[in-house]
Parts: sequence; structure tokens; C-alpha cells
Amino acid sequence: MPNAVITLTTDYGTNDHLVGTLKGVILKINPEATIVDITHNVAPFDLLDAALAIGSAYSYFPPRTIHVVVVDPGVGTERRPLLVTAENQYFVAPDNGVLSVIYEREQNVVARNVTAAHYFLQPISKTFHGRDIFAPIAAWLSKGWQTASMGEEITDHKKFALPKPKTTDGVVKGIVMRIDAFGNLITNFRVEDLPESALTSGDVKFQVGNQAVSRMVPTFASGNAGEPVAYVGSAGYVEIAVNKGNASRTLSIGRGTPIVLESK
Repeated sequence: MPNAVITLTTDYGTNDHLVGTLKGVILKINPEATIVDITHNVAPFDLLDAALAIGSAYSYFPPRTIHVVVVDPGVGTERRPLLVTAENQYFVAPDNGVLSVIYEREQNVVARNVTAAHYFLQPISKTFHGRDIFAPIAAWLSKGWQTASMGEEITDHKKFALPKPKTTDGVVKGIVMRIDAFGNLITNFRVEDLPESALTSGDVKFQVGNQAVSRMVPTFASGNAGEPVAYVGSAGYVEIAVNKGNASRTLSIGRGTPIVLESK
């Protein structure tokens, strides 16, 4: 298909040749493909970070976009390469749970174990399946859209439950799921986890590690200088930021830090 869109999400970084090589493989098979980088700065080997990244981005792409997601600590082992169809989008990834957000959000998901080795580059490296398996799958798919030829449907694909807040002894406990490039803390709280007062008057009380956050605001700039504030971020999760500052450094908070939402 001319001008097919193929996205890339990896933990490769951009200091080495890896990302460029993936693009070369795709363009050699389909020179008319449009390649879009979602991110190559997923935390190394971090399946949750990758799942959140693709989960935040995929729905904004045109129908029939092909998303290549390569965060693959099991590269070279017996874990399966997958081609997943969901909501008019395609996903090419290892079978390690990295597509768990897609599985959770979308209905009518069809997953295939890609076994058609004639689509792969040969010989297949034990350490670079992004180049030899995943990029070629995406590129050949973009030319013919023959999903059934890739392999048989499976139902036992791996997935993990995303961390959700839990209520214990009258308080709701969550965590910091990731830190973004600005140092904002992305929590696993969503709007439905908040009391009505947080949304109407900004009245809230989060305990983030040893730090108290007592105000919900519409956006970063609503916070005072140096003040940690909470807001609902663009991906639908409650985030904590310091206006024009780095909340992670300012508050000495890292990923996995517990968060408690207390009733006021």
C-alpha cells in the first residue's frame, strides 16, 4: 500500500545504528512507507514503560497504521513474534506482554504467532530480531496486508495486569508508574479514582513518598513556583509536576514510589 504508516517504539536509544537499520530494512522492502518514531527512549527492558508509551500514542494514528514495538529482553529465546490486529490498527511485537495496554483497551483483538519465516531476513541474528523479524514483518504487511499468511491465530498471548490503585483502610494506594522527560510523575490514578472535590475545587491530598501534594490544578502553569501540584495529564492519568521544574528531582521521587490518596 503506498504511503503505509509504520511506527517504531523501542528501547534502542539513538546513539547506535539500531534504529536507522530498522528503517533501512523497512524501506528496502517498501520504499513508499512512511516511518514515524514514537519513541526510542523506553527504559531498557521495561515492558510497562513500553506498554504505556504505545498505549498513549496508537489511537491517534490513521486506520491501518502498523506499530512495531520492540522492547525485548527475551530476544533470541523461544518467545514468539506476534502480529496483532485491534481496532483497525496492527501491532508487531514480541510475545512478552508489551502490548498489554492494547489487550486491555480494545475488543476483538486477533493475535497471530508469526511463523512464516520467508518474510524474515536470513540469517536471523540471535540478538537483533528487530532488524531480522519485526521490521520485515511490518514492511511486508504494508505491501500486501495478508495477515493470515503470517501465521496461525493464538489466544494464549502473554499479558500483564496494569497496576491499579487499591483501597485499604479508607485510603487509596497507588504508585508512580513512570517519570517523563520533564521529570513529571505519572501515577496510576485516573479521574474515576479521585473524589469529586478534587475535580470541582482542586481539594485533594496525595502523599507521595514523604511529600504532600494538596492541590489539583488544570495545568502546569497553574502551580506556584516550586509547588508540587497534581493534574490530569493528556494520557488520562493523574500526574504530579512542579511548574517549570523537575518534580522527580525536586521531590526526590522515583518510579515505583508509593502514593496515597487520603480523604480530607
